[in-house]
Amino acid sequence: MAGASLELELIGPGGEPVDLWRTLVSHGFAGLPPTRLDEEARTLEATLPIAGRRPRAIRVEEGRAGYARVVARGRAPGAREAESVLAGVRHMLRLEEDLSDFYALVAANDELAWAAQGAGRMLRSPTAFEDVVKTICTTNCSWSATVRMVTALVEELGEAGTHGRAFPTAAAMAEADLDFYRDFVRAGYRGPYLKALAMSVAEGALDLEARASADELPDEEMAALLLGLPGVGPYAAAHIMMLLGRYSRLVLDSWTRPTYARLTGTKVSDAKIVRRFRRYGRYAGLAFWLFLTRDWVAEPQERLGQAAASP
Repeated sequence: MAGASLELELIGPGGEPVDLWRTLVSHGFAGLPPTRLDEEARTLEATLPIAGRRPRAIRVEEGRAGYARVVARGRAPGAREAESVLAGVRHMLRLEEDLSDFYALVAANDELAWAAQGAGRMLRSPTAFEDVVKTICTTNCSWSATVRMVTALVEELGEAGTHGRAFPTAAAMAEADLDFYRDFVRAGYRGPYLKALAMSVAEGALDLEARASADELPDEEMAALLLGLPGVGPYAAAHIMMLLGRYSRLVLDSWTRPTYARLTGTKVSDAKIVRRFRRYGRYAGLAFWLFLTRDWVAEPQERLGQAAASP
């Protein structure tokens, strides 16, 4: 992908380190359109919405020490557009989120001390609306079905840029009829939920972006708000809260439960899992997720061994 190269410093507000690759692979949404994860090249491609302009295709990868390189595909962006691109990537990487308290909490913990080297940022979409829609598309179905539904939404309703399409706006999804959700997206029971959610956002009855950034809103109230959305149950609410940077709830589902049982060698109730991670307080859900996903990224010494063994 040729294009203009920009960069972002990988450091949190508290001076804490940011592990770019662990952020990019923090959860499966990195592989849902309009983002694409290339694990071999260790890059993330995305199509970002840019206010007042067509969407812009970008690639995020490791840059010079302590920095991420952001390549904007196509013509070189002007200063204002370049700042919009960087702001979009900064938002997706959660670079404004201070995790220094969490790192201090786990620093002396044998099972999670490794995370203090820069793990824990949950990759998010450019908008809370996109993350809510994608989460609804993960409920009660296989991952391949989720990919199919999200791909259909982007390909049919997403605004076209010079290279690829962005995720559809709430207005675009609200205008689509239920037949589209049933026959093209094949969303099943989710179709009416997705349309109802999009209509609420498009009409201004629900401002997800403002609610998502309302730091003063207690987690209990945020959970209640999410549970009131069409198609959002306890699992979806916990997942969305994680993507909003609210980590007090554990994501307990058909993947996390057996993965926890495999790692610990025992199958226990949800209540016992919750009790085990209660000591992490408002970071309980993040600690649980990191416990489950540590092996998603090889440790530095293991990566060196892999590199030495490569032809």
